Amino acid sequence: MQRIRLRYTKRGRLRFTSHRDFQRAFERALRRAEVPMAYSAGFTPHPKVSYANAAPTGTGSEAEYLEIALTAHRDPVRLRELLDESLPAGLDITDAVEARTPGLADRLTASVWELRLEGVEPEAAEKAVAAFLAAPSVEVQRKTKNGMRTFDARGAVAALEAACTQPDRPGDGPCAILRLVVRHVTPAVRPDDVLSGLRAVADLAPPVPAAVTRLAQGLFDEESGTVTDPLAPDREAVPAASPTAAGTASATAPEGPAA
Repeated sequence: MQRIRLRYTKRGRLRFTSHRDFQRAFERALRRAEVPMAYSAGFTPHPKVSYANAAPTGTGSEAEYLEIALTAHRDPVRLRELLDESLPAGLDITDAVEARTPGLADRLTASVWELRLEGVEPEAAEKAVAAFLAAPSVEVQRKTKNGMRTFDARGAVAALEAACTQPDRPGDGPCAILRLVVRHVTPAVRPDDVLSGLRAVADLAPPVPAAVTRLAQGLFDEESGTVTDPLAPDREAVPAASPTAAGTASATAPEGPAA
């Protein structure tokens, strides 16, 4: 059985696609591309697809990951092309590698997010970010299936900064861009929770909903403060030719003409 790990995006209007909707679209793409999928056992077999830490509905993403199991070997590059052609624009397969190391989900320990705040002056965003980072904890509330839950949004934030930006078109109003690095903890801290925290500590309230995009997710490097590519270990683990195989090849190679 071959395992392939894929990176995909949710762009434009497709950011409003729920995870269940994406699952249906992806399974249709598998059938169209005639991928030799492995299936689960039981009365209702399902394709063996493992999804890892999907972004919330309504947020865009450049870095979603999943893993599929195949019953026959396929070239990851060609497989990526076939699947990408079978998915709607906006749900794009951007990378594919053969799984050669365990624990993809264990390498998704942090995410990098971009939050676009239309109608917010960059100076106001900078002050709110400074107040948030200076607070030892920032309690926020989120409604769950078990009712309202209160938790700290500050502890999971590894980095948060505000960047000035120029209007896209002449006459546009102010706009601030926040860049957020958040660790994956329990309970999960989402970009909306950080926005709630900014409102709580500095009364920062964008007049329109923020446009949120995940730029990356992977293993968080505490020393550098960066998020690394989770597929890099699989690329680096390409097996070299074994000495036994090399020796066999030499032994069976035809000899040259006698001198």
